[in-house]
Amino acid sequence: MNHYYDRSNLERIPELIKLAPQAAASFLSFERDVFHSTEAIPLKMKELIAVAVAHVTGCPYCIDVHVKKCKELGGTKEEILEAILIATSTRAGAILSHATHALIAFDDHPEQLTGQTTDQQSSIPDCFC
Repeated sequence: MNHYYDRSNLERIPELIKLAPQAAASFLSFERDVFHSTEAIPLKMKELIAVAVAHVTGCPYCIDVHVKKCKELGGTKEEILEAILIATSTRAGAILSHATHALIAFDDHPEQLTGQTTDQQSSIPDCFC
């Protein structure tokens, strides 16, 4: 069985670049600028941030690449785990903070008297998630 996330998939990136050369060039230039042209944050710290963000976005390719780059720059397992825990705490806090929207939606939404769900009332979805 092939795994969905196989590191060898990254070997197809040149194919993606050929399919959209201008957009790819813009993205790669932007990435180079962010990691190498700006200097307010040291490169190892940038890689720790990238590791944390990769865990929030759930990209195993990014996790692999940025952990290895961080390690090459002297990053430790403890630093990497701490960055991941910060991302975990921040993401959990954001989810909890957004719970206020659930309370508002519950309090502001009138009860449906017809017994029909929103899906039964209209063919237009209320949400795409």
